[in-house]
Amino acid sequence: MIAVFRALRAEGHKLLTLPSARLAVALGVLLPAGIAALNARSPHWSGGVDAGFTELGVGGAIGAIVLGVVAVSSEYTTEGEESAATRQIAATLTAVPARLVALAVKLIAVGLLALAVAAAACAATFTAVHLVRGEPAAAVTAGRVLGVQGYLLCTAWLALAVTVLTRNGIAPMAVMITNVSVVSMTYLLSQVTDAARYFPDVAGPHMFLRDVATGAHVSPVTAGIVTVAWVTAVLAPAAAVFCRRDA
Repeated sequence: MIAVFRALRAEGHKLLTLPSARLAVALGVLLPAGIAALNARSPHWSGGVDAGFTELGVGGAIGAIVLGVVAVSSEYTTEGEESAATRQIAATLTAVPARLVALAVKLIAVGLLALAVAAAACAATFTAVHLVRGEPAAAVTAGRVLGVQGYLLCTAWLALAVTVLTRNGIAPMAVMITNVSVVSMTYLLSQVTDAARYFPDVAGPHMFLRDVATGAHVSPVTAGIVTVAWVTAVLAPAAAVFCRRDA
């Protein structure tokens, strides 16, 4: 157990020293707050029950995706300031030979940081709305804030699991960020078939959004269960592949 705590401390230190991880933290906190401030300044801004929460669902998710991806992709890079002379994964598995333990430690480290970033993002975003509009963001409750944290945690873990499968961060980051911010293919599919409404990026935001335009009536609890199921479904084969293939 002491060895696991030492491994977790080392993993957390390694994660916090990555420039790309620090960028992910900055994006996760500042992007939703900045978008919320810009939206609140608009004369056409109507506020509503999802004021601030909508921005957290987009800007916060981008930060969570970057965090989950770089936590794994940095292990396999051999170029740039985040790399060692050889791939970092060799040193990681030398320090923690049990691969499931190594993966669990990384999941915990990323999860704790994702939760901290989500909490800071909520505070910054609702403060930005308050400062710009001169009134608090509407309908901010502890349950909805917990929903944001759960969604961003699952998003970071999902990005991590996909990157474990690919061992390259470019494709997962490009596809996932595009899907939550620019052109959501899953949202478009949800307009065609009801089954697509249960993709994680469509169902997940129902954990905290109350006035969504997807047409899918998913309760916060159901949204949470669906999102966790997606994380589990991707993480299970990722763990199996991580344990079996060469470093």
